[in-house]
Amino acid sequence: MIPVQGVENQTIAVLGLGRSGRATAAALAAGGAHVVVWDDGVDTREQAAADGMKVLDLTRDQSWEGVSALITSPGIPHLYPKPHPVIAKAYEMAVPVDNDIGLFFRSFATRDWDQFDTAPRVIAITGSNGKSTTTALVHHILREAGRPTQMGGNIGTGVLSLEPPHDGEVVVLELSSYQTDLARALTPDVAVFTNLSPDHLDRHGGPGGYFGAKRRLFAEGGPDRAVIGVDEVEGRYLADQLSMSAADDRVIRISSGQKLERFGWSVFVRKGFLSEYRKGRQVASIDLREVTGLPGEHNHQNACAAYAAARSVGIAPREIERAFASFSGLPHRSQTVAEIDGVRWVNDSKATNVDAAAKALTAFRNIRWIAGGMGKEGGIEALAPHLGQVVKAYLIGHSARDFALQIGQTPYEISETMEQAVAHARAEAQPGETVLLAPAAASFDQYPNFEKRGEHFAALVQALTP
Repeated sequence: MIPVQGVENQTIAVLGLGRSGRATAAALAAGGAHVVVWDDGVDTREQAAADGMKVLDLTRDQSWEGVSALITSPGIPHLYPKPHPVIAKAYEMAVPVDNDIGLFFRSFATRDWDQFDTAPRVIAITGSNGKSTTTALVHHILREAGRPTQMGGNIGTGVLSLEPPHDGEVVVLELSSYQTDLARALTPDVAVFTNLSPDHLDRHGGPGGYFGAKRRLFAEGGPDRAVIGVDEVEGRYLADQLSMSAADDRVIRISSGQKLERFGWSVFVRKGFLSEYRKGRQVASIDLREVTGLPGEHNHQNACAAYAAARSVGIAPREIERAFASFSGLPHRSQTVAEIDGVRWVNDSKATNVDAAAKALTAFRNIRWIAGGMGKEGGIEALAPHLGQVVKAYLIGHSARDFALQIGQTPYEISETMEQAVAHARAEAQPGETVLLAPAAASFDQYPNFEKRGEHFAALVQALTP
């Protein structure tokens, strides 16, 4: 646990008692704060009281007397579509609102590093797609290189549940837009922006608010080094805003597909080869074509981001190349579950939107595609240019029939359930083909989350294994 700094003898309120909320309450108490908590769930409040927490009804004005800050969980709306009533009450009372990310950076930055030969550093990664894989890949590279490292944030361990850092340690954080939007302190040493595509627009009041939430990671104090994906206009804009000139190597531009040779520092992939350029000269090259844990252009962009972040903290190219070879990928993200009778089975349940599904569909050839669930606004018509490798689609869930009307001439069947989709794909798939779960939809019609959906797919596939 990382005790929160600067809160001794203050009364701090915590809203939301999920994993991050409970960890926040514990870290505040460890820092000497008087902690009061509230959650909308009656059972959750009762459990918190049974665990010795002081539950205070923050919907009542008199509960705010003496409260110096409100710390809210990331899933609770603080502005759009409308603020949660407790957060709205904090605004009325002029009580500062923060989250665990803000507390982490405030506490991490104010610790005494004199005891260390090398001060710990933080790499923070945000973006629409690929941030989890990039975070895990950076963490993997550091471990393989022998550097002390921890991973947390939106993946793995909550930030305040991490251990106090060691000498020379690198903390790698995945940060969502929900987390960066509200944090009152954001001071990573290295900040990474992978890409941008429409998502969570209701929470941010539209695409401008969504990009603005991501951009805060680079504005609140500013990182020493910024790694920016420039395959979208927002990334090019952000890189331009952060650099003084094309030669400014404080910004590392990355791309999957573009040649970036004229900048102070860049990393890009062309035809399966990753290249690092410094001041117009190529200094390293890695062949990614046989790296099975990083298939497709989207994972090549993740590789660029992770490579640049690792280079920013002094990891050598050859060490990174060795780590790439041993990286097995994350569950539910282009994860090869099995190869049976020459057919590859891939779980990309995390592909919950059109952009992520498009990336998965371009990563493989001869695809039998399992898709569907709770479709998102706009449907999947935008996937039409990416269906050329789809031999047949097996459509499941609430939006199966809607999806069938949006995939043009692509052969399909309405499978309804994952069991039927897997069974029919198994019966029809030929050697050299890939059965790909890339739903392009949320999971909530049939599963509590994308993880459970992916686990069900993997279990069904494993049951097919001789």
